[in-house]
Amino acid sequence: MIGERLQRARKGAGLALRAVAEQAQLSHTTVSKFEKELQKPSSAQLIKLAKILGVRTEYFFRPQSLTIEGIEYRKKSTLSQKSLAKIQADIFDQAERWHELLNLYPHPPIPAFALPDGLPELISAAEQIEVLAETVRSAWKLGLNCIPDLIDSLESQGIMVISSTVGSDKFDGLAGTINAMPLIVVGANWTGDRQRFTLAHELGHLLLKGRLAQALLDDEEKLCNRFAGAFLLPKQTLIEHLGQHSHRLEINELYLLKHEFGLSMQGVLFRALNAEIITPAIFQSIYKMFSLKGWRTQEPKELYPAEHTILFKQLVYRALAEEYFTEAKAAELLGLPVLKFHQQRTLESLEPITH
Repeated sequence: MIGERLQRARKGAGLALRAVAEQAQLSHTTVSKFEKELQKPSSAQLIKLAKILGVRTEYFFRPQSLTIEGIEYRKKSTLSQKSLAKIQADIFDQAERWHELLNLYPHPPIPAFALPDGLPELISAAEQIEVLAETVRSAWKLGLNCIPDLIDSLESQGIMVISSTVGSDKFDGLAGTINAMPLIVVGANWTGDRQRFTLAHELGHLLLKGRLAQALLDDEEKLCNRFAGAFLLPKQTLIEHLGQHSHRLEINELYLLKHEFGLSMQGVLFRALNAEIITPAIFQSIYKMFSLKGWRTQEPKELYPAEHTILFKQLVYRALAEEYFTEAKAAELLGLPVLKFHQQRTLESLEPITH
């Protein structure tokens, strides 16, 4: 167990085996034996390795290692293996702490995820994605207006959401399952509209699994994009804002809808095309203008604020209040020194909690 965690932490830190060995004043053969479980490090060696790799020593002794299954990445193909290893290490670390926290509760503190009733059993046409999005919104009682806090909405349905602070402009997020619990990971450093699109896109993967007709299997990414747009901005609502048919769109219409619904201006433009509010020719004209102005990379004016998950921290404090574990355990779960956690617990410090 220690060997597996040591290797994961090393890759997560982006360090070669020889680099770790040199900093730890050990031979690379010794560190290799540690990773292969052929030799156990001493307490002093483990403390030194933890410091080098930027983890707490408790990390090496967590009771179990999780497996994330059915992973669907939303990333660029040029994302390096080294960067991906760092992201995966961060995800596994957070997921393990999540799982450990949930197991410390005598009864599950969040509901088990269940697919909404009435989902189409087979999706054989892209237009059915609109119905899928409407069905989910209805089942979750989200109405047709903006979903103000998408992360909270997903967590309330039993989906684990992890916000990864490992920065990369080539990684948006992923979807998978951990012990039958759906997982969605989103990059913490993106703007809110991009985060929300990723969250909805990955939700699309969870919902479309096993439902696509053979002819649509190669189009899953595009269909998840369409689901994301339809889930964030329903067709009926968009028609109420833009009309049944429009011969042109003002840029400010797209901008205002972006900040009302948390969907990028490009996303609103695609929604108008899919809803047949505008023609393909109008779409291409505006899309070309976006390219010329560089708005496909960075949209103008104010950014849509990023979303954050606070459920994990809330559950730590709730469990502490119920005396399910000690202050030391709470600090460990949040990745903080005990003294700093105590200061934050008693509001002696206003520094934000990070993990």
